[in-house]
Amino acid sequence: MTNRTIRQRLLLSVSSTTLTALLLCVSAQSQASAPISGLANKTPSADFATTRDDRPHFWESLALEPQNAWSQLRNSFAWQDEQLSAQAQARVDKWIAYYRSSPENIATITERATPWLAWITQQINARNLPGEIALIPFIESSFDPSARSHRGAAGLWQFMPGTGDALGLIRNGQYDGRLDVVASTQAALDYIEMQADQWYEGDLSLSLAAYNAGAGRVNRAVRDAQSYGKSGQYWDLQLPDETMHYVPKLHAIATIIADPERYNVILPDIEIAPAFAKVRLRNTLTLREASKRLDVDQSILAELNPGLLNDTMNPRHGQTLLVPNEANPERMAKLALGDRNAQVATANPTTYRVERGDNLSTIAARHNLTQQHIMRLNAIERPDSLQPGQLLTLSDS
Repeated sequence: MTNRTIRQRLLLSVSSTTLTALLLCVSAQSQASAPISGLANKTPSADFATTRDDRPHFWESLALEPQNAWSQLRNSFAWQDEQLSAQAQARVDKWIAYYRSSPENIATITERATPWLAWITQQINARNLPGEIALIPFIESSFDPSARSHRGAAGLWQFMPGTGDALGLIRNGQYDGRLDVVASTQAALDYIEMQADQWYEGDLSLSLAAYNAGAGRVNRAVRDAQSYGKSGQYWDLQLPDETMHYVPKLHAIATIIADPERYNVILPDIEIAPAFAKVRLRNTLTLREASKRLDVDQSILAELNPGLLNDTMNPRHGQTLLVPNEANPERMAKLALGDRNAQVATANPTTYRVERGDNLSTIAARHNLTQQHIMRLNAIERPDSLQPGQLLTLSDS
């Protein structure tokens, strides 16, 4: 059981206990206010009504935190309660001070994260990884999917060409999978998990160090630390400066995101539903044509699909076109299957936009699916977490 799962169960337990106590309290107050039979010349109902009018309604007094991408991310944090050594905490505190000294930079970077954060957090949760991993693009690329380094790294996750090739990210004159947010995110998470399992017995801090400096260098540093009688954990290692700062930076920015008011940081509003939907194409399509057929601005499609180097989607290179989640579902289905198959697209939609009053059970029944199937496809943890306007994927294809 992960720290996140344990924390969620504890929160649920505390919430249930608190709710029970509050209900008992309300019950006791109601009984105390109830009329006592046998009292002459009393109008208890009027007295009771006055008492109730003066007292806040019970359900209105339960202030629930509005759910958005930031609260979803905070709920998946797993490192915030870790007790670091004084030396390790000092390394984290150094970067907290650095980041909070320029809150405008945090505002700019988190604003740039708006299209991607909710979806990346869903992918992190689906793999049961610590939510802090979703903030790696903050460090790597400042959440710019088109970012390129002078050393040749590219994309949100800053893959070098050789690493991207090894992970199956296609790269040619028309398409660069390192710039494709969906493809590169899956590759990055695969890579982090693979290295943690292969080399570090699941230790994600060591895997992140290897993500930055290479497994060979980190493995040598682990052996060197152990030869001096140390445990060989990340905080014991002597590594290049960039890698020494890598995990402390991630701890620092996560600490600020966990409590932005404390650090005088204002985060942009980001909805809990991903900002984009995925359309799988069968035929080559230009963004100009997609713009016309979807009635979506071409510049928005270009921003969502930075991997398309000449604004053309070729299914031989990449098949998934990202479109704004407010795009018309029927138009998206027609775009995927072609106008000649419009009837099929309408009868068997691959997406569904949640409407007010919908629940997962009725949506599943309407499309002849199981709730579990929809939850798996959309990385939904709780059936009651649907939000009006949320776009659900209904098919693996």
